[in-house]
Amino acid sequence: MASERATRRGLLVDWGGVLTTNLFAGFNAFCAKEGLERDAIAAAFRTDPGAREMVVALETGRLPETEFEQGLASLLGVDGPGLIDRLFAGSALEPAMIEAVAAARVAGIRTGLISNSWGTRRYDRALLARLFDGIVISGEVGMRKPTPEMYTRGAEVIGVPTSQCVFVDDLPFNLPPAEELGMATVHHVTAEQTIAELEDLLGVRLQ
Repeated sequence: MASERATRRGLLVDWGGVLTTNLFAGFNAFCAKEGLERDAIAAAFRTDPGAREMVVALETGRLPETEFEQGLASLLGVDGPGLIDRLFAGSALEPAMIEAVAAARVAGIRTGLISNSWGTRRYDRALLARLFDGIVISGEVGMRKPTPEMYTRGAEVIGVPTSQCVFVDDLPFNLPPAEELGMATVHHVTAEQTIAELEDLLGVRLQ
């Protein structure tokens, strides 16, 4: 592990579900408020090809937010205007993870964001500037995780080879492409677990 730590000098992280609270918990809260079945959002994306296609098009910047909202609202039977904001109303920043990334950067680790976006206007750009040396947002670059180029772009924008990066994501299926590029990966479940793993991989104190 010591030799592995010595090679890891870049930290790439996801946004939703890593630097924020659990997105699916927020979606479930939305469903409860809108009178839907608890897992209606997850079920729609899992079982409806049309919903899946709309998400991919939205995340890659090919589908305007208003058209996505109208299409998803029709599938769910809810009001369309402001749907994305309502979906994410139950999501909040995860302070421990925010400060861990900030601490990594202060310690000399190069930091980057790799995020699949539902529109690009909701990110706190001042916060991104404080946390990251580079950002890759799917709606701005026209591709999304788990496309391998998202990860190589992330490494490029922070100026660190992929073999010297650690990547953190809450969705397990986003991790294998990073591993194939030589990155160490952390499946984020809790802030405590993730921070402990990152301290070991990066060799710096993060809390």
